[in-house]
Amino acid sequence: MIEIKNLKKSFGNNLVWENVSLTVPDGETLAIIGKSGCGKSVLLKHINALMTPDEGSVLIDGVNIFDLNYVDLRITRQRFGVLFQGAALFDSITAYENVAFPLRYFTSLKEPQIHNRVMTCLDMVNLADIGQKGTAQLSGGMRKRVGLARAIVLEPDYLLYDEPTSGLDPETSNEINELINHFSDNLNITSIVITHDMHSVLEIADYAAFLDEQKLSWFGPIAEMTKTKHDRLNSFIRASEYQI
Repeated sequence: MIEIKNLKKSFGNNLVWENVSLTVPDGETLAIIGKSGCGKSVLLKHINALMTPDEGSVLIDGVNIFDLNYVDLRITRQRFGVLFQGAALFDSITAYENVAFPLRYFTSLKEPQIHNRVMTCLDMVNLADIGQKGTAQLSGGMRKRVGLARAIVLEPDYLLYDEPTSGLDPETSNEINELINHFSDNLNITSIVITHDMHSVLEIADYAAFLDEQKLSWFGPIAEMTKTKHDRLNSFIRASEYQI
């Protein structure tokens, strides 16, 4: 379980947000929404301690990650998979080697075991036949899926997605949404997704967190979001290309 308690973050004199508190139950998917510049990516980077808050805590199964020593924090971070907005693939190696990289770096698996795990993950994202292709040969959607295969290769408990459907056509976006749902439903992965795509929010999320006016302005189940009377949240939703 991920518990965020009273987080505050500033950059110099510029407050990003304060008093951010929410809980993501195991196996559920949270969508973090809000206008550009509201601090969505900053919040995501606090969840696996890539950033440190001014105040507050992030608890993973009851343990505050900001209290961990370097070794224990590295171990905890291995429980997270991350799909970056641009996939963040290594362009100098093949798709296969991109997915294999975390296994080579963080485990002592032998080559046959690495091969089996990589091919399993590529198959899960419907790309079993592209392992030897260079990343320059891949479309944007394929790059995202290779990035997703790499994110799950260590069998994480948590997946963090930074704008997973950004820049993709509607059909490819639906493929990514289906994979997010598949991993949540079948691998019992807890997911946190930053997105501006309200269609995706409705398709994948169990909960939504709306960052606005330097705070967590609204948090709750998706079913409640669709009938909320929260004016600023409704304005944000109406301004999106998808009407609830």
